[in-house]
Amino acid sequence: MNSWKWASLFLLATLMGCEEQPLQAVGQLESDRIELVAEFSEPIVEIAVTEGDALSVGTLLLQQDTRRVELRIREAQANIARIEAVLAEQISGPRVETIDAARANLKAAEIERDYRSKESQRLDGLRARNLTSVESVDAAQNLLQSARVKIEYVSAQLAELEAGTRGEQIQQTNALLLQAQTQLASLELDRQRLSIIVPRDSIVDSLPFEVGERPRQGDVVAVLLSGEQPYARLYIPEPLRIQFRPGTQLQIRVDGLEGTLTGTVRRVASEASFTPYFALTERDRGRLSYVAEVTLPRLPDRLPDGVPVQAVFQ
Repeated sequence: MNSWKWASLFLLATLMGCEEQPLQAVGQLESDRIELVAEFSEPIVEIAVTEGDALSVGTLLLQQDTRRVELRIREAQANIARIEAVLAEQISGPRVETIDAARANLKAAEIERDYRSKESQRLDGLRARNLTSVESVDAAQNLLQSARVKIEYVSAQLAELEAGTRGEQIQQTNALLLQAQTQLASLELDRQRLSIIVPRDSIVDSLPFEVGERPRQGDVVAVLLSGEQPYARLYIPEPLRIQFRPGTQLQIRVDGLEGTLTGTVRRVASEASFTPYFALTERDRGRLSYVAEVTLPRLPDRLPDGVPVQAVFQ
């Protein structure tokens, strides 16, 4: 009789041990991380926030030294002023005084030509009476030809001045001015990027550098946690994956928080992953799970990241 009782109790315990336990989806609270990097290797001169501060979009987070880029901006501004002056000169054309000087040169060249012409005629007459040499006649002819060429040269200069600046030259100068203005805008953008600004409402998670340090280009200078509330990152067991899609609601239990919260699934991974180490049991070690992100409702206070959470399904 006693042996039958012990056999019955053993069988009952075995059956109870074989009963399926409720499936659980476990995970932890996480936030979307925003990593702000240094675009330039300049020293940090100011850190305006501390870790844990809640910041709004547009808040100055830290400031890097701008002296180097300020000098380049001044150089670019001077270059723009020079090109603008050249453009204004080209549009205005030659000064009246310059044109008057060219006309005076032309008149002087014409006087010189008339004189050389008369001198050549006089020597030709003398040569006809054999009163001068052939060389003197040839020299006078050369001087007359030189005077005529000088008139052509001075006349061309005067015509160029009176015609004004060519349109192609003005176009080239306009292109140079646009290039210089673009370079200045790029430098001003570089100066703005030396001020690390909060891109959206968030909480400061970490500040790896201190004032005076010089981060390398591409180094992370601040890590922010975005969102009014962290989301629950859960690992959904494979048997329950078919029931989950974006918009599905479920109850989330947060460690240290009484009751449960109604969350909404915002994303479920399409590829399975191994169950995380903190959820492994002897029965679950061979099971796969799917990562899901569940949005939590608004609360008076923001929940801390890293707190374990779970959703229990019957």
